[in-house]
Amino acid sequence: MPPDPPQLGSARKLFSPESAVERSHPSPFDSAPRDGSIPTTRHNPHPVEIKQALITAAGASQRSLPLQNLVDRDGTPKTALQILAEEVLEAGIESIVLVVAPGDAPAFAKAAGPYASRFDFVEQTQPLGYGHAVWTARNALSEKPFLLLVGDHLYVSRTHDRCAQQLVRVASTQACAVSAVQATHESKLPLYGTVGGRLTAGQRGLYDINEILEKPTPTEAEQRLIVPGLRAGHYLCFFGMHVLTPSVMDILEKEVSANAGKGGIHLTPALAKLAVHERYLAAELQGRRYDLGLKYGLLSAQLALALNGQDRDEVLSGLVEMLARREA
Repeated sequence: MPPDPPQLGSARKLFSPESAVERSHPSPFDSAPRDGSIPTTRHNPHPVEIKQALITAAGASQRSLPLQNLVDRDGTPKTALQILAEEVLEAGIESIVLVVAPGDAPAFAKAAGPYASRFDFVEQTQPLGYGHAVWTARNALSEKPFLLLVGDHLYVSRTHDRCAQQLVRVASTQACAVSAVQATHESKLPLYGTVGGRLTAGQRGLYDINEILEKPTPTEAEQRLIVPGLRAGHYLCFFGMHVLTPSVMDILEKEVSANAGKGGIHLTPALAKLAVHERYLAAELQGRRYDLGLKYGLLSAQLALALNGQDRDEVLSGLVEMLARREA
């Protein structure tokens, strides 16, 4: 039976315009008090289920990348979008909201293949930035935590669990917002949002965030984003994968209202505000991100998938043969 046709996101507004910066929570994953009261604790030790995801793919440089074909680790040809869908669904996600540019929904539904019925397509009618794209999906998400990914990245795990599974597990256990990060050389800082913080007591690879900057210069990073324990010249840069609380939508709501359609609504400043008013962690995952939009990005992602898959020996033999011919 063919999958159900995708539906456009509802225009019904679910979120209050009250900003998250005007309140604090006992835990970001608990029901947020809307009466202005200030709870006495910020951490909930009980794991929380995360069942919804948001993928953004409306940017001018993103629109074609999720539609590209690769060979996955199981040796099967798939679109990048299908590989992303499997990443998300294996993390226990039940529904996926995909933000696309106007008119792109049919192409993405086709590229989703057997997973098309799991997507709810929402159009970003104006190209006003990544933060605006996230905000555009507010009415298609329930007021619960959600997994956020960018549509032009693929992820390869070094363990049995996929990267999204690792992140969702951390966020569920810690009961707060968590962003995946990767130690990145300072030469690549112009490409990513970057965090500063300190190692969480008793937790390897988990950091309490105290500052976030969008695409900092090396000088800014050295002055404000040093994280003890990292190699010299390396910083914790965003991985392209987050678990966020509904509070981020309240923050973006305020940004959109203040912006009045002028453009440039970014997610990183909203996350910096989130870090001030909620418990917010950064987690180093056992895996790597591959940005399809970089030069040779698709090639790098394909090699990573192949070397992590069932045909690893064959791929390695081919690479060795190619290198030997080059030397000859």
